[in-house]
Amino acid sequence: MKELRCPKCGSVFQVDEADYASILSQVKNTEFEAEIERRLKEMEARQQAELLLKSTQARQEFESRMNKKNLELSAKETEISRLKSDMQVMLAKLNGEKDQEIIRLKNQLENISTQKDAERQLALAEKDKAISRLKADMELERYKAQVETEELNKRHLLELQSKQEQIDYYKELKTRMSTKMVGETLEIHCSTLFNQFLRPMMPYAYFEKDNEVADGTKGDFIFRDSVDGLEYLSIMFEMKNEMDTTTTKHKNEDFFKKLDEDRRKKGCEYAVLVSLLEPDSELYNGGIVDVSHRYEKMYVIRPQFFIPLITLLVQTSKKSLEYRKQLILAQSKEVDVTNFENKLEDFKARFGRHYELASRKFGEAIKQIDDTIAKLQKVKESLMGSENNFRLANKDTEDLTIRKLTYMNPTMKQKFEEARK
Repeated sequence: MKELRCPKCGSVFQVDEADYASILSQVKNTEFEAEIERRLKEMEARQQAELLLKSTQARQEFESRMNKKNLELSAKETEISRLKSDMQVMLAKLNGEKDQEIIRLKNQLENISTQKDAERQLALAEKDKAISRLKADMELERYKAQVETEELNKRHLLELQSKQEQIDYYKELKTRMSTKMVGETLEIHCSTLFNQFLRPMMPYAYFEKDNEVADGTKGDFIFRDSVDGLEYLSIMFEMKNEMDTTTTKHKNEDFFKKLDEDRRKKGCEYAVLVSLLEPDSELYNGGIVDVSHRYEKMYVIRPQFFIPLITLLVQTSKKSLEYRKQLILAQSKEVDVTNFENKLEDFKARFGRHYELASRKFGEAIKQIDDTIAKLQKVKESLMGSENNFRLANKDTEDLTIRKLTYMNPTMKQKFEEARK
């Protein structure tokens, strides 16, 4: 049994456990509700005060910013007014300078125009003088050209007369000789020319009849010459002529193939056909005829070009003599060069093998590094995923509140409210 005392009369009375618990619960609930109501009023008053303070601060800050902007706008308007006035002054100055420059340019243009007119007049006068001078020079050149033309005509007439005399000589010679005598006479003529004009200049040159028969054929003459034991030129000659009364007329090209074969059999560099065949041909009468497009290094000439052709070939071949000497020297060193090249090739092969092995190992190392990088990349991605999960967990923790925990849970809400009291 519990004893209770009345606060008014002071009398004491007893109650059982159940009544006591009921009275105590009523007293606690009344006080708890009164405390909650008091705290809610305090929180509401505090929130209203904070909202009022924040509103006042925001209004003051907004008014401060507006005042600052107004001051800046005023300064900008003042600056714009100043710039406008400066611009007007500058435009006025520029307009004045522009007018002065226009006047100056007009005056300069007038001066230039006057100067150009004077120069034009002077140039016209110079042009007239130059034209007169050119006309005089033209007349002089025309006179010189006329004189040279007359001299050339005279020279050509003399040459034609000389050739005609030579042709007449050969025709007369042919009429007085047999066919065999005609051919032999051309060979003797060429041999005489060589001994008369070239033998004094080339005393050791070989120029003899080709008496050695190879495969049933031979040429007429062979020319060879050398310097310091090195042959630099060799020519196979064939002389062809026939009587004017011969029924079957031969052509020069009928002998090209045989001459080329003779040249190759005797190891000569050039082949030359000295011919009086086709006497009316402008091609062969014009000078030295190159037929190398048909047979390599072959020429057809008239007897009067026998000496000039040999002289030309000698001069041309001597120019290449130095290159031949260098070639022989290079060939003598070919053995050393070959040994050097073999050693170089052996070094290249061994270096290639070593390089291949090193490259293979290097590739394997690179592959292992790539595999390691791939694994580390996967670990990095896993760690990045874990970091993201930690961030989400942290965010969930920060968002956790009593209100969210007790939402739709009156029992827990009541427990927390009791704990606050």
